[in-house]
Amino acid sequence: MKSRYLFFRRAATLAGAVVMCTAALSSQAREYSVSTVLSDAFPWGEAAQKWTELVEERSDGEITMRVYPDSQLVNGDQTREFSAMRSGLIDMAVGSTINWSPQVPELNLFSLPFLMPDYEAVDAVTGGEAGAMIFDAIESNGVVPLAWGENGFRQLSNSSGPVDEPADLEGLKIRVVGSPLFQDTFEALGANPTQMSWADAKPALTTGAVDGQENPLSVFDVARIDQAEQMYLTRWNYMNDPLIFAVSERVWQSFSDEERELVRQAAIDAGQWEIEKTRAEESERLDSIKERGVEVVELSEEQREAFVEATDDVYDEWTPEIGAELVKAARESIDNR
Repeated sequence: MKSRYLFFRRAATLAGAVVMCTAALSSQAREYSVSTVLSDAFPWGEAAQKWTELVEERSDGEITMRVYPDSQLVNGDQTREFSAMRSGLIDMAVGSTINWSPQVPELNLFSLPFLMPDYEAVDAVTGGEAGAMIFDAIESNGVVPLAWGENGFRQLSNSSGPVDEPADLEGLKIRVVGSPLFQDTFEALGANPTQMSWADAKPALTTGAVDGQENPLSVFDVARIDQAEQMYLTRWNYMNDPLIFAVSERVWQSFSDEERELVRQAAIDAGQWEIEKTRAEESERLDSIKERGVEVVELSEEQREAFVEATDDVYDEWTPEIGAELVKAARESIDNR
């Protein structure tokens, strides 16, 4: 009897261990990768971190997400992020419209120079017909978009002097991301655009290999771009680069309906939280930048119009690529905001 009792006891213990191991394996299988270009020292990374926290909390830990900043999952090449997510190498991402535009041409809408003058215009586009059309385009390319975030208006800095008219950009080497539209925009303004990754940008600015760069105030502030000789900053709001929370089609199909709703709503909530936070901090960031001795140029409406006119031809060239109906819908949303 005793040996029989010990047998069943050991069997029960073994079965419990098997259950525990199975649960552990199941838990590991429920961790998903989230790619970002910037860490949580920046609003971009904060958005991704907030998303993961909300999902884990609302799923009672059944769904966990690990953020991989600095484009680690694509060896630093941020323009490959969308392709990696589409192929299933990356599970999720909080990505940039700029970086994903090589695979989704419609995303170039946000890079059209001086299309959106203010945040109301941005919200009108992302929250209107144009935003819905862009989400459809992303989904047709094998990635499921869930929500919008905020990267902010991109401003211009340089080491040579104040820029308040197109002539001031003549011949300046400006670091830009790997998008042909950026190349065309800065060439139209008389500059010499130089494409390079963000990882290479600050060293190039520090050594003088390039004269300037364009990025949101949050990036200029947190990355201390002023320490790379960038002591002249022009606030021209020439383009806005919204963030997009997205999931690969493969992962999305593996979720139940309840899990999809949970992950989507968490993305919406994280995006709204980050948008409000980023915009609220902008004034404080600008004051901090000025206190560090950076000369800030605020364009008048007349000065801004000179830049608009100088880049008119960019619209003629890029509207067919982006889609005339999409550009029209965006302009109508902006006009009616």
